[in-house]
Amino acid sequence: MIVVPLGVASATPTAVRHLPSVALWREGSVFLFDCGENAQMRMLQAGIKRSKIEGIFITHFDVDHYSGLLGLLATLQLQRREKPLTITGPVGIKEFVEWNLKFADIQPNYEIIFHEIKDDIDVDRVMDADEYYVEARPLKHNKFCVGYRFQEKDKPGKVDADKAEEMGISKDEQYKELKAGNDVTLEDGTVVQSSDIVGHPRPGDSFAYVTDTEYTPNAVKLAMNTNILYHEATFGKDLDDKASETGHSSTADAARVATEAQTKLLVIGHFSARYTNAHDLLKEAREGFYPAWLANELRPIFTDPMHERGIITPKVEINELDDKSGGKNYKGKKNHKGGKKKFRSRKGGPNRGKSNYRGNRSSSSNRSDSRGSSNYKRKTYGSSTYSANIKDKKDDSDSESSHRNITPRSSYDDFDRF
Repeated sequence: MIVVPLGVASATPTAVRHLPSVALWREGSVFLFDCGENAQMRMLQAGIKRSKIEGIFITHFDVDHYSGLLGLLATLQLQRREKPLTITGPVGIKEFVEWNLKFADIQPNYEIIFHEIKDDIDVDRVMDADEYYVEARPLKHNKFCVGYRFQEKDKPGKVDADKAEEMGISKDEQYKELKAGNDVTLEDGTVVQSSDIVGHPRPGDSFAYVTDTEYTPNAVKLAMNTNILYHEATFGKDLDDKASETGHSSTADAARVATEAQTKLLVIGHFSARYTNAHDLLKEAREGFYPAWLANELRPIFTDPMHERGIITPKVEINELDDKSGGKNYKGKKNHKGGKKKFRSRKGGPNRGKSNYRGNRSSSSNRSDSRGSSNYKRKTYGSSTYSANIKDKKDDSDSESSHRNITPRSSYDDFDRF
């Protein structure tokens, strides 16, 4: 299971952040959670095929969460898609999609299966397949909004092949029956019980998508014991009142949900445009829960990095959320102006080599300290070296290297609105 953030902004896009959307890849199938403006372009840039989408899950009807849906459906029609597509969302999603398709005179060749969620539900299993299911629960926003949990069903235990052979199992069909939990009767009448050959079932991986909500117990239920929890952190903890007023979460709320749910990894996203440096939000989230990572657009997050790494490869360079390098990319290649190869300093190119630059970042001991302990479960997730090695920045009085976490006001953007 691979999770790829496509858009991490809230309410309005910025120069470096797109509107909300997260793709989940599993066994060649893609599931899209929210579909903000430009989601399909971000899928292309992330290296994810739009033709592989099995389901789209809309959380609510704030425009930033579904503004890319119609364009994506039109593209699927132009690509001559034939297999059905499931669209899930609150009641009204069917009317919205069908009216717009009719208005645009688009008659899809593929079937669209709608699952509408009523506002009086406690929990709704919106998709149920042989190997996984998706459930929805209502959240606490200023309009009806749901969160989603993608859950793989328990996987069969491992077969003890040596023991099976000793007991007379030799045919593939017999192994399949045993692995399915069925006992097998041999030709001599001996009954080989599945429980004697097959180990305990293995729990499937899970992912929770929780956005546009204040703290609510339903968020904890969705995230309980998940491998990955994607939770909004629209505001810093100093703006708890603003978060409550707008029906959103602060970094402290995200950490609280992750702690109570005992998730294995918290990924924060859905950042307000006022924050030009999301690492300040990450630092706050880590004060309440660890491990916590930033949702970085197009950067994959793996549940099984040993086998999943390389399956999805971004088609564009990935810049960090606070990139001020003027064109230098994270691989240290030439910038668009043809400059020399340089490695980007975390505080920006102009400061590399200064006395306040952390030149010992590559030290293995420092990397261990930055994770809190040498036992950090990097092997379990391993999204990226960058994510695992984020360090808290030192306060710096140097005007060239210090950063401002609040975007300066302008005459055409009112950041108090979002």
